[in-house]
Amino acid sequence: MLRRRPQLLWLLVPYVLHLGALPFVNRVRPVVLGLPFLFLWLLGATLLTPLAVWLARRGDRR
Repeated sequence: MLRRRPQLLWLLVPYVLHLGALPFVNRVRPVVLGLPFLFLWLLGATLLTPLAVWLARRGDRR
């Protein structure tokens, strides 16, 4: 399936950002912009999720 539709790999980005990288970014320090690093990471991942879905949708127009 992915051979015919490789653009669907964009849907792995939110998964990797939210769950795959979580053990590596689970830190309270450093504090960035007054926020713990983990909170800032999850906020950034949440904001990038619609972009990844849009890229997958844009490439999968049939």
